[in-house]
Amino acid sequence: MQPGVKRIKGVSYAKYGYLFSIPFVLVFLFFSLYPTLYTAVIGFTDLKGVTTTSFNFLKDPFANFTGILNNATFQKSFVNTLVIWIINFIPQLSLAMLLTYWFTGRARNIRGEGVFKVMFYMPNIITAATVAILFASIFGYPVGPVNSILKAFGLASFDFSTSPWASKLIVAFIQFWMWYGYTAIILISGVLGINPELFESAEIDGASRGQAFFRITLPCLRTILLFTLITSLIGGLNMFEIPKLFNWNGGPANETMTTSVFVYAQAFSGTYLYNRAAAASMIMFLIIVALSAIVFYLMRDRYEARANRQARQAKRALRRARKGAAA
Repeated sequence: MQPGVKRIKGVSYAKYGYLFSIPFVLVFLFFSLYPTLYTAVIGFTDLKGVTTTSFNFLKDPFANFTGILNNATFQKSFVNTLVIWIINFIPQLSLAMLLTYWFTGRARNIRGEGVFKVMFYMPNIITAATVAILFASIFGYPVGPVNSILKAFGLASFDFSTSPWASKLIVAFIQFWMWYGYTAIILISGVLGINPELFESAEIDGASRGQAFFRITLPCLRTILLFTLITSLIGGLNMFEIPKLFNWNGGPANETMTTSVFVYAQAFSGTYLYNRAAAASMIMFLIIVALSAIVFYLMRDRYEARANRQARQAKRALRRARKGAAA
């Protein structure tokens, strides 16, 4: 700094950031972190009953967890959850990718594009409970719109609520119908964030729209696809309202019972087994963490990971060389 020039003191706005974050931190601590920790704790106790406030830790701390893992209903609900999620996520992502390819095509000029996007996204705005009750009425037996159509074609009425696979497919379709628009909007936003010069260069080099989509768009959407897959996985393994309300409590014969419905049944029906419900919740939490870690690993950028590994190896080799020279 030159002599005689007064140094201007910088203004730090960090404290205002901390102040604005206080409401979120307080709400998170009281309504998210504390319930989560309390749930983890009572999974090791004998807490049962509606009016019970005291509890004791079990001599075998993992008794509730082993009991849940060996419970046939929990095992069935977990399989149902995975099946319903897979059935709805694969067509959901496929349709979302198709809509993304359609709306972001450089050669296309779709009239009323905004209206289409609003229509595709609109099912996600409706509450899940409302959608579940709506579809329960649509597929009602013996009177309902679908059965009325079947009768109009001379077919017999069909009770969808008593058919295991029909109920499962309807629940999966509802999940698909509610979320494909959201997924499409996320992917479209990701495509619009890609540098357009990449597509222009590909077009100059004679690449087709399909080649540009698979060679440029998809690799650049890796992070967005990872976000979509993780959020869908978390939401799918926690689905509750649709299977709970469409076919009450996951019927028929627990074929549409998900793990969240199982947890609800353990905690708020019968003997109010809060300890077993907490154990089931924590098991699902660990399963979601493990599956998310696997997805992160499988969808990592292998070239970047290899470059980072080589850089770490080079740093370690340099440190060893310096230590050898110093010795």
